[in-house]
Amino acid sequence: MNEKHRFRNPAEQRGADPGRRDLLKLTGTGVAALGAASLIDVSSAKAQAMTENWDKVFPRSGDVDNQKVTFRNRYGITLVGDLYLPKGHATGRLPAIAVAGPFGAVKEQSSGLHAQTLAERGFAALAFDPSYTGESGGEPRNVASPDINTEDFCAAVDYLGLHPAVDRERIGILGICGWGGMALNAAAVDKRVKAVATTTMYDMSRVMARGYNDSVTPEQRARTLEGLSRQRWEDAANGTPAYQPPYNELKGGEAQFLVNYHDYYRTPRGYHPRAVNSGNAWTITTPLSFMNMPLLIYIQEISPRPVLLIHGEKAHSRYFSETAYAAAAEPKELVIVPGANHTDLYDKVDVIPFDRLTAFFNRHLSA
Repeated sequence: MNEKHRFRNPAEQRGADPGRRDLLKLTGTGVAALGAASLIDVSSAKAQAMTENWDKVFPRSGDVDNQKVTFRNRYGITLVGDLYLPKGHATGRLPAIAVAGPFGAVKEQSSGLHAQTLAERGFAALAFDPSYTGESGGEPRNVASPDINTEDFCAAVDYLGLHPAVDRERIGILGICGWGGMALNAAAVDKRVKAVATTTMYDMSRVMARGYNDSVTPEQRARTLEGLSRQRWEDAANGTPAYQPPYNELKGGEAQFLVNYHDYYRTPRGYHPRAVNSGNAWTITTPLSFMNMPLLIYIQEISPRPVLLIHGEKAHSRYFSETAYAAAAEPKELVIVPGANHTDLYDKVDVIPFDRLTAFFNRHLSA
């Protein structure tokens, strides 16, 4: 069934929200211009030891049990997640959802909030830190990969399918922001995934290869790749990767969506010290693999399993979901949330269409 909806919500759009450093620094001429002069000293960073303390940016629910868990992907990297189960669940096998994102965030932020809320609604939900970030393993720190991060979702499905509380034939995935593209890619390749949803989705391979709104010219792309290629010699000579400037610092005059990123990642609303976006940084060469490996080439192969794409009406990134929706095969749904910007869908529980997410997964993860 081809469905395209506008989700109705009476809540007014609130002011500026989350922030991340301008992703244009990862695309076009920005990367080449960074060079070695803009490094920050995070080369010695390690994956932080797991904490059992509640260090989320959202309140704990009394209707949910939470447990810190670990599992390994097929590259041997140990991933750390939070498993949320309905309070006191003892018998029977539950439908399950693996959740990750946004790009540069950690499980203590938006993905954990989504997972906890879905557990309140009857699902087993696993929010996890992708490889090389947060509490998960992998070195160097704060590097991303379209392949390895797609695999991270598949490894989460491995874990859920072996858990005694989970029905392995009823597993879905949810990707937020940049991990929306990874979720769609994982669903295309991993036929165990029965349903996939994204919120406020970014196609990171597209934005890094072409810039926002596909504005990067072939000449700019070539210059960027020249700079990134030569940065590899610098990294090899130094024995450690160079890093971009700290993310989401404002100097004045930034576009509104960058102010929104800052208001999430750099304020008490969403700040977390382990998040790349909360004043840390990706490696300078992180864009390389994304620029050469498009994520959504095989999106049609998700069918006949269903796809749900949710985006804000006012989001600068809305075109990513609309393009993905047009490319996907049936069954598919596109939900546009009136008045919402990109980061409203990170944590504003009166704006995020949880009823729609719940209905989607209930319908397609039914016994």
